[in-house]
Amino acid sequence: MDLEETAYAKINLALHVRRRREDGYHELETLFAFVDAGDRLWVEPADTLSLELTGPFGGDLQADDDNLVLRAARALHDAYDRSGAESRDWQARLGLPYGARITLEKNLPVASGVGGGSADAAAAIRLLTDLWDLPDDYGRHLSIAAGLGADVPACIASQVLVGTGTGMNLEFVDNDLAGTPVLLVNPQVPLSTGPVFKAWDGVDRGALPEGRASLIAREGRNDLEGPAISLCPVIAEVLAALSGTDRWLARMSGSGATCFALYATPEARDAAAAAMPRAWWTMAGRLR
Repeated sequence: MDLEETAYAKINLALHVRRRREDGYHELETLFAFVDAGDRLWVEPADTLSLELTGPFGGDLQADDDNLVLRAARALHDAYDRSGAESRDWQARLGLPYGARITLEKNLPVASGVGGGSADAAAAIRLLTDLWDLPDDYGRHLSIAAGLGADVPACIASQVLVGTGTGMNLEFVDNDLAGTPVLLVNPQVPLSTGPVFKAWDGVDRGALPEGRASLIAREGRNDLEGPAISLCPVIAEVLAALSGTDRWLARMSGSGATCFALYATPEARDAAAAAMPRAWWTMAGRLR
């Protein structure tokens, strides 16, 4: 059995930073959305757990124990390994040691604000749940994901969500943006999250709007755009290039450096993609 799935690219249609917490994390309000394209994962049975990296950005990662996909696989296994009778039933079916041969086709740039690693981890959890014949338990998956990173829980569902706190408190919203043509653009400059948050000026500019996804997106903002541009000025060039196309929204995603634009038609999106410099990475799709 060979199973496959897309690890859907995550974008933040809006990202409001409200304050820095005493634990060092930041209090956020964000509107997550997902594109119908991204990395690809395949899993097949094996006696041991392994990971092979392919794709245009596969060389930017290491298939070592710290890789988020392998960490997700171990966390999923451990969640059932500690579950008493349920665990014994599962182990009797599967046999130990547990294993899987995982292939990750890395199509998304690394450290780019589109949640590639988080989406990969979430896709691994979904795939291995099927491969290992585990219960499709959304609540348990969220609990596992929370131990892996702030964006991983949202990537489990890969649907439009409002995230609060550190982004892990999730609430579904009225998604009137499904099918919207979207273009992602990255200047192929990696940008780490930590320095961007450190460069935030600490000013609370107000709460995330309430309502349908389109209203939140239109009236929201990304409070990390300014800090990210101060560290990576080419982001301003990407935003200017997207703003010069026939879009109805252009914004940076997450902590950058990827930016996105939303369009009324696929034709407008594709014309915009053709106008971007060839040195920049682009991905066209639709919102889920």
